[in-house]
Amino acid sequence: MTSSAPAPDAAPDGATPAARLSRTVLDALLAGTALEERPTPWAALTNPATPDPVGSVRYFRGGGQGGVDAVVTVSLVVPAFGLDSHMVFAFGAADSPLPHFTLDSVQAGGGYAFHLDLVQRVDLAVSPAYADLVYGPLTAPFARASEIPGLAPAAISPRQRSLMSPWMLVHRADEAALRAITPVAEAYLRHWLELTRTFPAGAAGEAKEGDAAVRDRRLRQALFSREIDPVWAQVDRLLGTAATDGLRGLLTTGRLPAEEAGA
Repeated sequence: MTSSAPAPDAAPDGATPAARLSRTVLDALLAGTALEERPTPWAALTNPATPDPVGSVRYFRGGGQGGVDAVVTVSLVVPAFGLDSHMVFAFGAADSPLPHFTLDSVQAGGGYAFHLDLVQRVDLAVSPAYADLVYGPLTAPFARASEIPGLAPAAISPRQRSLMSPWMLVHRADEAALRAITPVAEAYLRHWLELTRTFPAGAAGEAKEGDAAVRDRRLRQALFSREIDPVWAQVDRLLGTAATDGLRGLLTTGRLPAEEAGA
């Protein structure tokens, strides 16, 4: 990041294209789930060197309805760096077969990028019913994304790819392409919401064959690992290690420290 990068371009409503994509998905997600927002210590994220806010965190908890456990959003907005980054992560309960929904939408360095996926809860290679019933409906929107001009594959490591599903979309984009990906993101979310209402019995049966809670804990530790995802080094520089560790803990457990202590 450099301070010479252009500031994110705002739409007439004041939101950048990256923020609007994230907001559209989050609004639909919350409208389709019985989640309540809870306060966090990071309502305003700051840089250790300055009191100026550089982002915020929102945290929503569910009552287990449809296997939905929690939603965490993390926004990092630093116009001086040309940074406008928004992450939405909706977690299924630890013992649920419901995949985790994730969307990242980012503007940085004068361009855009996004990451969209339903993170699998089982080994798809040996769970054909789960793969077909849970991911089959994503094949059409996945294919539509390949037809959008202005997209280019983002560079992520094979290790990072191994944590996601084969239906993951992770691309750099121009502004028109980022806007065009909105219907694809909405299709992924609609399917995820349908799974929260009626999860296919055959897929659920395969998911019960392993220890779902243990697998999910290990998966989330890897998803938000400093060693695997280099983005955390950048977040460290922006927020400091303590705040970054707090966010990683919230994402890994789906709980605030106080909730973990009282569990």
